[in-house]
Amino acid sequence: MSFTYSTLKTAVQDYLECTESTFVTQLPTIITESEDRIFQLVQLPEQRKNVQGTTESGNRFLAVPNDFLAPMSLAIINSSTYTYLDLKHASFLKEYSPTTTVTGQPKYYSIYSQSSFALAPVPNANFTVELHYLHKPTSITSGSDSGTTVLSEDYSDALLYGALVEGAIFLKEPPDVIAQFEARFKESVARMKNLSEGRETKDEYRYDSLRIGVS
Repeated sequence: MSFTYSTLKTAVQDYLECTESTFVTQLPTIITESEDRIFQLVQLPEQRKNVQGTTESGNRFLAVPNDFLAPMSLAIINSSTYTYLDLKHASFLKEYSPTTTVTGQPKYYSIYSQSSFALAPVPNANFTVELHYLHKPTSITSGSDSGTTVLSEDYSDALLYGALVEGAIFLKEPPDVIAQFEARFKESVARMKNLSEGRETKDEYRYDSLRIGVS
């Protein structure tokens, strides 16, 4: 089973037996919430991206891509040699480099905000870096009614039941109804994890447990 954006919206309305205009207007948000929840629970091979950039001498911050979800590795490239930085908590960087006067080739990085990393020591040159990261794929709601995504084609059960959970909550359905959809959602996500792990290429620099919230 797979969905287009149109057939997914129809399925949600059919399952919840609701075509009321306020609910229909809310469907894009309901579906996006399902997507966001899935991407916080499962890493898909299709989410992996590489991008190169440059640090700025004297600037401890490094901007992340707009579609950034979570880091897998960050490396400094020097004559085709990769030197990987260690991912640390922000408190570690503050203790290691409490002021910007400590400079050098960065050894550590932390997630400073949803838009930037913090580096330590502060770069003393413009270093070429490569970020291997998980990105947030484009939502099915941003395309046409005939559009599809990897979730709607390969993991349609998880997308549907996630939307049904959010839709049932919006409609203030009885707790037992919400619980039934939640159970089916969790079953679907468990199957997703098994499938994605079976397709994954082992990466020693991958941070399996790291997630940051993206709204």
